[in-house]
Amino acid sequence: MKLVSYLISGKASFGLYTTNGIVDLGQKLGNKYADLKSLLADKDGLSIARAYINEPSDINEEQITYLPVIPNPSKILCVGMNYAEKRAEFNETSSAPTLFVRFPDSQTGHKTNIIKPAITNELDYEGELAIIIGKAGFRIDQADALSHVAGYSCYMDGSIRDWQYTWFTAGKNWPNTGAFGPCLTTTDEIPDPTVLTLTTFLNGKDMQHDSIKNLVHTVPELIAYISTFTHLSPGDVILTGSPGGVGKKRNPPVFMQDGDIIEVEISKIGRLTNFVVAEKR
Repeated sequence: MKLVSYLISGKASFGLYTTNGIVDLGQKLGNKYADLKSLLADKDGLSIARAYINEPSDINEEQITYLPVIPNPSKILCVGMNYAEKRAEFNETSSAPTLFVRFPDSQTGHKTNIIKPAITNELDYEGELAIIIGKAGFRIDQADALSHVAGYSCYMDGSIRDWQYTWFTAGKNWPNTGAFGPCLTTTDEIPDPTVLTLTTFLNGKDMQHDSIKNLVHTVPELIAYISTFTHLSPGDVILTGSPGGVGKKRNPPVFMQDGDIIEVEISKIGRLTNFVVAEKR
């Protein structure tokens, strides 16, 4: 099952994405669930949504503007340096997960614009697998971790490299630099995330490619580690890290520019597409 968040006629909604269009769950269930996050917070929410899977579609993709899959997560917890090639590129030697945060208001949706800040020429791409939490938990055991996942999505964790310095937060929270979509694919379709592969394309060229099985810290490990110090809630997002091949470490460096198209494709989920636009001064 694939779930999406969007604007329709200027109003925020959410629905089931099918090959025939979108079943507007916001219209059908809006008296009970305000958004996709509130649907996930109900232990029966996904089952209720699944009951509409064979309903005729209400709207076409052309009628909507995609929002981030979870427009209003309480937390976006980001993991860096989580593939061997990426660690080698940045000479990373620490064995502990590298963690930082992204703010919800820095996000944008599928088929929308990524804004290149006027202050920089070092807007870098980072394709990542996003975990969306479906069941709350604190100090979760690795063995139980996947039962807390509602589903997975694609993320383009844009980085302003010349604002990262020795910490990541300042380089990761510029408006419209974190693209999240196109959909949440539920775990019944992806019971084992290690089978997934990720590819990042810049203007159609393959820039990053790796298998999720090559994560240094696995999905269960990350959930267990992060939940050691913070409660995880439905709708929280964990970004699992980006493969090697980022623009900063290429020779010469390759950064995103006005007019570029950046895409992140993950098997079984789909392809997240965004358009790079220079900030208007």
